[in-house]
Amino acid sequence: MKTQRLSYLLALALCFNGCYATAPSIGQAQQPSAQQSKPVAGASAASNESTSGGKQLRQPDVVYVPTPYEAVDAMLKVAKVAKNDVVYDLGSGDGRIPIMAVQKYNAARAVGIDINPERIKEAEVNLKTAGVGDRVRFLNEDLFEANIGDATVVTLYLLPSLNLKLLPKLLAELKPGTRIVSHAFDMGSWKPQQTLKVNGNTVYFWTIPAKGTPEYNAAAEAANKT
Repeated sequence: MKTQRLSYLLALALCFNGCYATAPSIGQAQQPSAQQSKPVAGASAASNESTSGGKQLRQPDVVYVPTPYEAVDAMLKVAKVAKNDVVYDLGSGDGRIPIMAVQKYNAARAVGIDINPERIKEAEVNLKTAGVGDRVRFLNEDLFEANIGDATVVTLYLLPSLNLKLLPKLLAELKPGTRIVSHAFDMGSWKPQQTLKVNGNTVYFWTIPAKGTPEYNAAAEAANKT
């Protein structure tokens, strides 16, 4: 009887170890489905602790909510992204906007900036699958501190208050004619040049005006209201 009991316990332990070894980890990353979408504001809700993918710079500003692919497509189309463009996505999440900018619209380069290292890891995985080479890169940085001066197109999915907080940086660092596209949220009193509706999503479009013009003054006034 003791021998039978020992054999039973040994078999049970071997079964448990085998099952444990093949079980996926709780935090295992999943590939985004076609129904998922992009991030919000250089961010996703996460702790302040560092992760294996890099450093958690600070608490993200917003919860991670991806932009639907049809809205991504509309954003890049209204900005007329083409072969000479450098696209910056501020709050790049899983990387879908920079990747599509190069893959479908043939942008010269695209840069995704996200404060959450887990999103950067996810974007890097998606980048390898996309096969667009070194024309896309992802930076684990704070979008309010990142160098964006070489952008010709900037894409956003932030909150209204964050758009306005970012506006002084956009006006100071971007060249006149740089195109700005925002999913879902506008820029306060700075009226967009175009507003699109795409399957329930709203897309707003502006261009950075030259200093001294009425358009620049309107943008600066909106920025001063923050």
